[in-house]
Amino acid sequence: MRRIILRQSRRANVGHIGCCLCVVEILAAIYGSVLKASSPDDPDRDRFILSKGHAALALYAALAARGWVSAAELDQFCGDGSRIAVHPEHTVSGVDFSTGSLGQGICMAAGAALAARFQKSSRQVYCLVSDAECNEGSVWEAAMFAAQHRLGNLHVVVDWNGQQALGSTREVIDTSNLPERWRAFGWKVSEVDGHSVPQLTAALTSSRGDASPVRAPHVILARTVFGRGISYMEQGIPISQTHLPVQPINWHYLPMSEHEFEIAMREVEAAS
Repeated sequence: MRRIILRQSRRANVGHIGCCLCVVEILAAIYGSVLKASSPDDPDRDRFILSKGHAALALYAALAARGWVSAAELDQFCGDGSRIAVHPEHTVSGVDFSTGSLGQGICMAAGAALAARFQKSSRQVYCLVSDAECNEGSVWEAAMFAAQHRLGNLHVVVDWNGQQALGSTREVIDTSNLPERWRAFGWKVSEVDGHSVPQLTAALTSSRGDASPVRAPHVILARTVFGRGISYMEQGIPISQTHLPVQPINWHYLPMSEHEFEIAMREVEAAS
C-alpha cells in the first residue's frame, strides 16, 4: 500500500502524504481481516467511512488490494474528470459515502449503523477519524447519538497521530485525554498500536460475536506516527525545500520531489 501511495502521490504531485502513510495498517486490518463484503455491491456488506477524507489515496490503495479499484483507475488519480480524487467520492467502487468535510463521516456512520438495525441486518459499520477531527463538535454530537441508541455495530478508529493542519494537537486543542472523553460519552474504549495489524484486528473484532445487538459503540484509539515508514517524513525534514524549517507538519502538505520520492521508495523496499 505504501508503494501505491508514494507512486501516485509523486505522479500527481500532491501532498497529504504523511496523512496517508500513518493509516496504512489501519486500512490493511479493516480491508484485509475485518470488513465482511463479498463485493462492493452486496446490500448486506459491512460499511466503511473514511471521515478524514484527505487520506483518500490510502483508501484507494486498500480498494486496489481488495480488487475493487484497478491499476488503470489508480493512474487517473487527480486527473481531469477522474473519479479518483483527493477526497473519496461515492461513485468510486467500494466507496459508500463521499467525505472530506471533517466531522461529518462519523455522523454518516452513526446513521448507517442505525439503518442496519432498522433493516435487521447484522452488518457492521467502521469509521476512521483523525484525532484533530475530534475538535469538531459534530463528532461529539454523533458520539452522544450513538451511545444513546446503543449502536454496538458501530466501530470508530481514531488515527491518534498528534498532528493537524497548523501544528500539533497538543498546541491547538489538546487531545491527550481522548480515552477519558470517549468513556464519558458512553463508549467502549480500546487503545492499540496503530501500526500493529494484529492489535487492530483483535480490537476491531472483539465485539463482533456479542449476541446482543444493543450495546455500547466501540472506539479504537490507534497511536500512529505521521509519515510512518519514511524517515525524513517522520522527522519532518523537507529535503529539497531547504528554506523550510524542520517541523512535523511539513509532510501534511508538501509534495515529494523526484529525489525525495527515490529515497522514500528505497526505504519502503528495504523494509518489505
